[in-house]
Amino acid sequence: MAHMRQNLKTERAQSRGYSQAVVTEGGRTVWLAGVVAGEDSGGRLLTGDFDGQVREIFARLGRTLEEAGGRLADIVTMTVFITDARYGDRFTQLRCEIFGDDFPASALITVAGLARPDFLVEVQGIAVIG
Repeated sequence: MAHMRQNLKTERAQSRGYSQAVVTEGGRTVWLAGVVAGEDSGGRLLTGDFDGQVREIFARLGRTLEEAGGRLADIVTMTVFITDARYGDRFTQLRCEIFGDDFPASALITVAGLARPDFLVEVQGIAVIG
């Protein structure tokens, strides 16, 4: 069976950088563990750098998906944990920049803390690779 993906879009969801739903048929499912980023790939500390942590998290997710034979665009849903609700709009902007127009389904949850105090965001997801 050929892999099929359809993003169900609403104007509100698109403006917030997510799809209302993503329908897939066929393909291989990849369950992505939660990813955080205390430093970037060059070893630079990302303490207090929300944008840097988000960009590095998506870079790490992309590398993991490449190892599995896929790419970042194969993510169909994600759960995002942020430690400060004020980061929500910025996360949306970055996700729009990273994903373009076909967004994964998503939940954005504010939490009291993550595994280490310097982590500001964590992302876990599910991808379907065709």
